[in-house]
Amino acid sequence: MIGNRSEKQVSNAAENAAQFVLHPHRSLPPSGFVILMSLISLVSFVIGMVFFLMGAWPVFGFFGVDVALIYWAFKLNYRSGRIYETVSLSPELLKLTRVHPSGKREEFDFNPYWTRVRCTVDQPDGRTSLRLAAQGKEVLFGQFLTDDERRDFADALTGALVTTRGSKF
Repeated sequence: MIGNRSEKQVSNAAENAAQFVLHPHRSLPPSGFVILMSLISLVSFVIGMVFFLMGAWPVFGFFGVDVALIYWAFKLNYRSGRIYETVSLSPELLKLTRVHPSGKREEFDFNPYWTRVRCTVDQPDGRTSLRLAAQGKEVLFGQFLTDDERRDFADALTGALVTTRGSKF
């Protein structure tokens, strides 16, 4: 009997557990980046050769610098896109883990029975922010999401919290 009861509690805890992974959207996949950089390089090389053959050889070098700067800007953008956040929810703990592009991890623990999800409009232009608040502490998260994604995630996480608590409104 006791063994069955503990198995039931474990399975109920597993049913009430939820995990969400948030990551920024990048509209240009790596294969598209290769194609774009190839086209930019080709166009810059052809136009640079025209100037080189006309005797304006320094212009050829500036076209190379332009290609290098565009490449560098895209690489920085892809690096910043490696940030992600994980929200793990169980009946005992809500854990927000933020992993920065450098690999640095930040973890925030909340009691799911006291935690509230707040999606507020902070800017006059309608920009929103997403926060977890409980027992005097508040953490801003999901800053890389769009406003619609923040609203949708706030609804999904609130629903998961209600389910985890076992209460109905």
